[in-house]
Formats: sequence, C-alpha cells, structure tokens
Amino acid sequence: MLLLLLEALGAGLLFIGIIWWTMFAGRNKGELPAQDAGGEPPLQPTPAASASDAQPPKPGS
Repeated sequence: MLLLLLEALGAGLLFIGIIWWTMFAGRNKGELPAQDAGGEPPLQPTPAASASDAQPPKPGS
C-alpha cells in the first residue's frame, strides 16, 4: 500500500514539474508583464463582415 502511495506521489510531482517547466520555459523572470511600458498598444481585431453585408452575385455575369 505504501508503494502505491509513493508511486502516486511521484506521478503527481512529475505531472506538476512538467506543467511548471512548460509554463515558464524560455521566459525571463517567469510571467510576461501585464502591459509594456514603452511599446505599441496591441492590435485591435477588425470587425468581421456579417452575412447580411454580402452581396449576392448578379444574374448573367
């Protein structure tokens, strides 16, 4: 029973370690800052054209 508990604990620690490693891999000092001090503002998404804006093809063309 103790062996099963140790195995489950090891698997859990391995799982947490993999998650931690992939979350912070390649980032300097962990998480990215919420907003850059001197950078450009993020791009705003353009509104998509709705289906009612589309024109049907003209007959005979």
